[in-house]
Amino acid sequence: MHDHELVEYLLALAIPRRDTKRLAKDLIGEFGGFSALLTANGDSLKNFPGIGETSAAALKIVQVTALRLIAEPMREKPILTSWQALLDYLRADMAHLINERVRVLHLDSKNRLIRDELVSEGSIDQSAIYTREVIKRALDLGSAAIIIVHNHPSGDSTPSRQDIAITKDICDAGRKLGIAVHDHIIIGKDGHTSFRSQGLI
Repeated sequence: MHDHELVEYLLALAIPRRDTKRLAKDLIGEFGGFSALLTANGDSLKNFPGIGETSAAALKIVQVTALRLIAEPMREKPILTSWQALLDYLRADMAHLINERVRVLHLDSKNRLIRDELVSEGSIDQSAIYTREVIKRALDLGSAAIIIVHNHPSGDSTPSRQDIAITKDICDAGRKLGIAVHDHIIIGKDGHTSFRSQGLI
């Protein structure tokens, strides 16, 4: 099945007795692809001509279902032993976002996921993250380690100087309190960058 056919059949369930082929193609064209369509903001979907609340909800349900399916392996095992599952999950969730988001994955002493939290959401090119707030939350949750994740809506996952500086600050603060920073991962449409693999942590 082609991407537009999957969207077409999905929309046909939400909009009965209507030919949805043209609408499916227009949606994929407007949002820049199948993945970008599913990860699009709900309000943006609802405002598209021919798409109402029910159709937008159907598309978002597919996204949430896909994310749950991808996330299952990493929730059942220690994060560090299901690294590819984690990267697949983060890419599916964040690669096509139009605004920058920062999230922190909190891990227990066996590197199992305690909490996946959105820390901040910003503009198309920046989002705030504060060392004190990240470390305080880790202490509140009893996290043994954290993984910082954010996306670059530009598509380029290359770390900025600010990304490197804030990561160093969080690592230094965490080390003093026994909280390890396993990695900082930047997600972009072009792939991802791991600070650990780049020798930045």
